[in-house]
Amino acid sequence: MARSDNDSWDLASSVGTTATMVAVGRALASRQPDALIDDPFAAPLVRAVGIDFFNRLLDGGLDPAVAADAEATAGPMTEVMAVRTRFFDDFFLQAAAAGIRQVVILAAGLDSRAYRLGWPDGNVVYEIDQPEVIEFKSRTLAELGAEPTAERRTVAVDLRDDWPDALRRSGFDETKPTAWSAEGLLIYLPPEAQDRLFDNITALSAPGSRLATEYHPDGAAALTDSNQSVGRRFADQGLDLDMADLVFAGERRPAGEYLTEHGWQVSGRTRTEVFAAYGRSFPDEAEIVARLRNSVAIEAIRA
Repeated sequence: MARSDNDSWDLASSVGTTATMVAVGRALASRQPDALIDDPFAAPLVRAVGIDFFNRLLDGGLDPAVAADAEATAGPMTEVMAVRTRFFDDFFLQAAAAGIRQVVILAAGLDSRAYRLGWPDGNVVYEIDQPEVIEFKSRTLAELGAEPTAERRTVAVDLRDDWPDALRRSGFDETKPTAWSAEGLLIYLPPEAQDRLFDNITALSAPGSRLATEYHPDGAAALTDSNQSVGRRFADQGLDLDMADLVFAGERRPAGEYLTEHGWQVSGRTRTEVFAAYGRSFPDEAEIVARLRNSVAIEAIRA
């Protein structure tokens, strides 16, 4: 079903399915012998969502006739997810080491950084997402007996609504520097909504605040091509994923350019450069991720 201006979702439908797919990638990446990340909550959260294909992918329950194809598809995507996750992990830990004690994770999905990263005392992590997503994750992690490693504050609001007001009402202090993440988010916003998001972040950011995000020069095609391929290959296995209905096309300003013009000091690295920084080679031979090689990881500091 195509997106609308006031659509909503849970973690088994629409945009929420992509959040669960990303968590599958983190779960598989955490199992690698030379793992870049350790997310012990990813797999149980995915299982709790209950998308049969993803559960069978995690637990080895796929039909043998498609298991090899699934492994060949999941491998490159898992590598991309491992490096992306580690990039954002390190961004937050470096911000904390610099003295920033206020974190905002936009469109948090099944992100478990409030539970799995080693935060300094006094760190507050705000998670913003749809009410159903926030409620599901909070309840599931409580049932797992998970304890946050920082003070976790949830902000159940759609990013298309007045989320800055909801964030303030949750205790956010805009006079203090903040570390912001917009991970895997921008492509699911209309171009004008992307600009509004950055405007709001800028207005809420004290000097010294930091922001990490990613920009796809190929636009919606970069993510649509890779995820559409997954959906086509495994539709008969019960995976209902049509990325063409989820992302917003249209010309959008490069994130780094927009932030620079609005008072941020911006640095960017290509996906292949980020891979190299972690001693990995981008899987160029894998068609499913080929267009993602041009993605740019952005870090910005508010002047």
